[in-house]
Amino acid sequence: MVKTYLGKMKGSPVSRKTPCWRDAVWSWLGAFLGMAGVGWLSAQSLQTHSLLMVGSFGATSVLLYAAPESPLAQPRNVLFGNLLSALCGVLVWKLLGDSWVAAAVAVSTSILLMQLTHTLHPPGGATALIAVIGSGELHSLGWSYAFFPVATGCLLMLLIAVLINNLARHRRYPLHWW
Repeated sequence: MVKTYLGKMKGSPVSRKTPCWRDAVWSWLGAFLGMAGVGWLSAQSLQTHSLLMVGSFGATSVLLYAAPESPLAQPRNVLFGNLLSALCGVLVWKLLGDSWVAAAVAVSTSILLMQLTHTLHPPGGATALIAVIGSGELHSLGWSYAFFPVATGCLLMLLIAVLINNLARHRRYPLHWW
């Protein structure tokens, strides 16, 4: 039994294709425009602080622009996974404060919610965590954190993902909306 268990950790050899530089350039362009759009919108809306630049948007960019075919990168997952996670994080912060226990509760509960609603989006865990461990300025947003910056930023990045990913002949995004 132990041998079988440990054998699972061995892994197996992997073969990788040569990376396609054209695909990498499309990914770079999408990520640049997505994050630049979020940054610009943030600068226009919040003159004193770039709260719209939520850290989890970096990971969302990887999925949207470098792995657009992933089930975790589809619009339902991106928008609702992040939105549910943000709401979960704010609720946990309001109930438990910003302790390590609250951080663990927020992340694990957001995963549970995303799995139960078929909206799993890995950056959602970070979105929930940020709601708990964020700055006083972020905490002052309260429930609106889920809608601005999180949902607004996701919608903007999704729009850019639809536009950019479909310019390349070999890409199609989204694979499904709902």
